[in-house]
Amino acid sequence: MQVIWSAKQLAHQGPRFVRAGQIVPSPETAERATFIRDALIRHGHSLVEPRELGLAPILSVHDADFVSFLQSAHAGWSAFAGADAAAMPNVHPRGPHARRPSGPVGQLGWYTGDMACEITDGTWQAVYAAAQGAATAAQLVAEGSACAYALCRPPGHHAGGDRAMGFCYLNNAAIAAQELRRSFDRVAILDVDVHHGNGTQEIFYRRGDVYFASIHGDPDQYYPFYWGYADQTGEGDGAGATLNVPFLVGSGDGPFLAALTTALAGIHRFAPQALVLSLGVDASVHDPHGRHAVSDDGFRRMAEAIATLKLPTAIVQEGGYASAELGETVADILDRLG
Repeated sequence: MQVIWSAKQLAHQGPRFVRAGQIVPSPETAERATFIRDALIRHGHSLVEPRELGLAPILSVHDADFVSFLQSAHAGWSAFAGADAAAMPNVHPRGPHARRPSGPVGQLGWYTGDMACEITDGTWQAVYAAAQGAATAAQLVAEGSACAYALCRPPGHHAGGDRAMGFCYLNNAAIAAQELRRSFDRVAILDVDVHHGNGTQEIFYRRGDVYFASIHGDPDQYYPFYWGYADQTGEGDGAGATLNVPFLVGSGDGPFLAALTTALAGIHRFAPQALVLSLGVDASVHDPHGRHAVSDDGFRRMAEAIATLKLPTAIVQEGGYASAELGETVADILDRLG
């Protein structure tokens, strides 16, 4: 399987976030990507650079003003607060009468959904490269590859059309799905990250041509808290094209694989012609951030079940945080998918 990877994705260095009232180093580190990259090389996968596709794939799912903000945010913030100041908001707008301000503090809150997406000097370079990788994987699949994997870092599934959130800035899965739609009439996204892909859901919630199925820890007690409930099933043209299958926080193989069976049944009913797999492995028992207990064998069984769909598949990396086992977990999954 071809692995799309750019070292430019390592440029997003040193982000912080708020955990239980303390500003701490983010678990979304460059190291997590290098663990995966090195394991894939050991498993014999070939690494290729993403194609240079410009802003068009990004703007196909993201608001132009938001993209412009991401491009210039660090420079504007540094000029205002100093190069060492954390680019984190102190207010997030809510309500129908909120309007976008022009100042750096207000814009930072306007375009971010939480304090887990600090913008650093290398953020735009990294997220742009990740988005190019996701779009490249989709193009390779559209051109006839059975599977292609984009080692995206930072991840993307919490990013909405006009908002960064949860370590995510551009929604790589949505970019890949929209790129696939250029060649396929019906596309499904399967998100197996332990956190609900609220940004992906938002982007496609009123569309009937892209089916979104997510299995994840119950948001009543788990990030992102406000999205991912079973009764959120889509609206308008997208009614019935969203499927959320939450499981209890702390779950292991049984609930995880049962949720997967439900999600795969929904995808079968939708009958897509191509698939995007949002591959988060932070439900792993080894993960330092995910708080769940899915075994290595559970992930292998997951991959074998997904393979039964027999769909052309673009895979984009979501969560999975730095541990000695991370790279081998991802490599085992890809070996069974491709």
